[in-house]
Amino acid sequence: MAGGAFRVMLEMTIKPGLAAEFEEEWRSGTDAVTGHPANIGQWLARSTADEDTYYIVSDWTDETGFRAFEDGKAHVAHRERLHAYRASATFDTMRVVEHIEGAAHAR
Repeated sequence: MAGGAFRVMLEMTIKPGLAAEFEEEWRSGTDAVTGHPANIGQWLARSTADEDTYYIVSDWTDETGFRAFEDGKAHVAHRERLHAYRASATFDTMRVVEHIEGAAHAR
């Protein structure tokens, strides 16, 4: 990923006992995000400190592309399906300033 990408991070605490169902629902709807022409990629990570906390990170070519996606029908539908699992969430956006690949990247 080149410097200057627009990154979105959602920290989401899900309702206890719903991890497997949440992960399956997230997986089943990823095309709503990764299918958008401005999307570079998306990741789902689970906290090692709190098993009910997840981080959803997505990278975009630019903020304009992300904002166009944000209100799109596919995203709104996917977001509503995930909302059923959510106990709380925080949302942040940022601009990638620099990216340096590590030694393991080439393997």
